[in-house]
Amino acid sequence: MNTAHLKTHATAQVTAHMEPLRLALQGAVDRMQSGMMRAAYSSIAREGGGCAAALFLPDGRLLAQARSLPLLLGSLIPAVAGVLRRFPAAGMAEGDGYLMNDPWSGGTHLPDLIVVRPVLHGGAVIALAATCLHHQDVGGMAPGSIPPNATEIYQEGLRLPPLRWRNAAGIDDGIRSILEANSRTPVNLQGDLAAQWSAVSLGARELAALAARTGEVFAPTCDALIAQSEQMTRAALRAAPDGEWSWQDQLDGDGIDATPVRIAVTLTKRGDSIAIDFAGSSPQVRGPINASPGSVLSAALFFMRTLAPDAPNNAGCLAPLTLHLPPGSVVNPDLPAAVNARTATVKLACNAMLGAWSQAGTGVSVAPHAGVATVMSISGTRDDGRRWMLTEIIASGAGASALGDGRSGVSTDIGNARNTPVEVIESEAPLQVECYAIRDGSGGAGLHRGGGGVRRIYRLLEGRALLSYRGERHVSQARGAQGGGPGASAVARMLRADGSTEILGARARVDWLAGDRLVIETAGGGGWGAAPAAS
Repeated sequence: MNTAHLKTHATAQVTAHMEPLRLALQGAVDRMQSGMMRAAYSSIAREGGGCAAALFLPDGRLLAQARSLPLLLGSLIPAVAGVLRRFPAAGMAEGDGYLMNDPWSGGTHLPDLIVVRPVLHGGAVIALAATCLHHQDVGGMAPGSIPPNATEIYQEGLRLPPLRWRNAAGIDDGIRSILEANSRTPVNLQGDLAAQWSAVSLGARELAALAARTGEVFAPTCDALIAQSEQMTRAALRAAPDGEWSWQDQLDGDGIDATPVRIAVTLTKRGDSIAIDFAGSSPQVRGPINASPGSVLSAALFFMRTLAPDAPNNAGCLAPLTLHLPPGSVVNPDLPAAVNARTATVKLACNAMLGAWSQAGTGVSVAPHAGVATVMSISGTRDDGRRWMLTEIIASGAGASALGDGRSGVSTDIGNARNTPVEVIESEAPLQVECYAIRDGSGGAGLHRGGGGVRRIYRLLEGRALLSYRGERHVSQARGAQGGGPGASAVARMLRADGSTEILGARARVDWLAGDRLVIETAGGGGWGAAPAAS
């Protein structure tokens, strides 16, 4: 067989393996995700889905990602790159495990611990399995490691640059001791890390077996899948008009100062490429709403995936993208910026990209989502002295569209977290959930109404607790589209047992006493289209 025939045969082999390999990779990462959630100790991961899994090639290119939480999935890309800068793949061995959470090495905020394991086949590293999980507590000035009044990273918990956490012999005892000494919930931390290790180990076994079955065609087929994703994304861009579109939004202060914090984005599309520029966004702030580049990349990855959703779920979709994050800004802060409340910033950044792109006239017109996932971390003491801790993510409303009303009580865009069941909350904490409902009337008015937010009321039954509350849209609103009205702003308040009421801002830290009730009403999505006039 001559060279031309050999090349044709090899190409045909790769083409034949592409779809089976794509499905096998997707199945592997989804099993990693579901296994991690089943094994997790903390309810935020086990019930809320606050974790993510993905597979990478040895050069750091994303190969496949689970259908889970985009906020964490996208940030795995710079995190794995950070690990590879410190520990090149060629020097990795079977059983090695790497750990990090440093936002200036590719991480997001400190509770998100990233675990990476090399996948070896034939004595060589052929891939990397990675997971990210939001841990219950990694130290810092407030239980839950999300202090709303932090002004620098050093107040937020234990910061880990990429390090070799374990090898074939097991976990490094020194690192284990440091982790346990810096967490208020060391049992949960080690249990959740074990769940992450189990997930990456499952991924490593499945991928090594897949490579053995596929043989020499494995590596070129992986490259072909990434090239296919790039081609499909570029084709979607070519089909859209060229142009430049901008969008602005704002956060309700930074937790220290009430001055609004601006999020500005400009999309410039030319041919089969697109540039996303956050010039005009506010400089970094004192409070903890600054977002690391890794966090903002999550929003950009989500946006790029919407262009060609049927494309293989890998790094190819990012090839047409140029992303500019101004240094020293709220979307690319300098050390030692506080970053623990970056979720609101990233969600509004994602909303801004979608809002700007909606002006291009492609696809179905959609009004902005509420753009917020309320996060609260509570630590308390029961009457008998036992301590407890709970972290919860509360959804809001989706924007309406030309096709119909927005969904109510859902995590949108990069969120995708699940509401924690009432039964789980009441089993883990001395709380009674007195109300869990859709917040009627909170969606923006219009021909199609925006999705409503969520209303929750919690009563503390015994002891006392400290609440760290991270919300958004307490002042601003999700805009309507095509004449639709804005969604309602969020509201949070503490109804004291003595009859007084304490209104909470978008970021708050308050004492909670037995008998007090916490009321949270999240924001609604924007409405679409002008409502018909009353006859």
